[in-house]
Amino acid sequence: MGSQKKLNDVAFSVLDLIPVLSGKTPADSFKNSLSLAQHVENWGYKRYWLAEHHNMVGVASSATAVLVGYIAAGTKTIRVGSGGVMLPNHAPLVVAEQFGTLGSIYPGRIDLGLGRAPGTDQLTAAALRRNLRGGEMDFPDNVQELMNYFLSDKERRTYARAVVAEGVDVPVWLLGSSTYSATLAARLGLPFAFASHFAPAQLFDALYLYRENFKPSKYLQKPYVIACVNGVAADTDAEAERIATSLYQFFLGVIRGKSQTLQPPVDSMNGIWTPFEKEAALRQLEYAFIGSKQTIKEKMEEFLDDTQVDELMFVSHIYNHEERLRSYEILSELKEDHA
Repeated sequence: MGSQKKLNDVAFSVLDLIPVLSGKTPADSFKNSLSLAQHVENWGYKRYWLAEHHNMVGVASSATAVLVGYIAAGTKTIRVGSGGVMLPNHAPLVVAEQFGTLGSIYPGRIDLGLGRAPGTDQLTAAALRRNLRGGEMDFPDNVQELMNYFLSDKERRTYARAVVAEGVDVPVWLLGSSTYSATLAARLGLPFAFASHFAPAQLFDALYLYRENFKPSKYLQKPYVIACVNGVAADTDAEAERIATSLYQFFLGVIRGKSQTLQPPVDSMNGIWTPFEKEAALRQLEYAFIGSKQTIKEKMEEFLDDTQVDELMFVSHIYNHEERLRSYEILSELKEDHA
């Protein structure tokens, strides 16, 4: 445990899976995401990341680079990026060209987060891949190949060039839900983001390994960590718990292996999930901040004390757009209360 860290000491950011709402279309979701990005920019959030997923009827963030450009075009100052691009699905050269282009159009505003999982089921992963071998095992080499394309022509060590990426400032982040990417990020001297919003079990092991093994690089002089968590805030605890039933239903679908659109809230989850399913869902949702401002504030301060992370990134599976906006507004007010 380190020195006490206050909410005002850390940046707040957003992870968006672009949920498709029951009865709505992906086009509706894209408009909602742009609206959310514009609002959180005004509320002082630092970055807005889109997460690559495939073959999920309730998630519309599959064409990640396209969406990064869409959100960046509709905002002015907030950093926009991938949280992340799932590298096994893509040739590193193509990713470098996409994000090098974005970094030139929106200088100083684009982040490139990289994950080593496919972000989908195995059959869809096979459909996405350029070949049927490996993928995740090639991740370290592919990361370094990708980073190489951003070097200047004199520094570059490959014959192939991503001309639009050379010398463009697009920070590379490694994302992880286990200790693997934490160790790789430490070795390469890169910032690290942990997916504690759905995989809380190895959070503390990953943080320890990343910090203990970190090697300063030209990209980063000391460790920098984002923890991604679930956030559902409302004016009262009871209202937040009602809104959070959409989140519970989303995770119930994951547990059951059932792809579905984001469902509207219900008065009670009793009868919808079994005791076993409830326990499994809540285990994954260990780091979900649900409640009124005061309730969330106490839990978040405890989380910061325990983890000493540098940034909190909130994801919200909230059905009603106005309630989703209000949730992020309440979260932003937590920092104002400390100012």
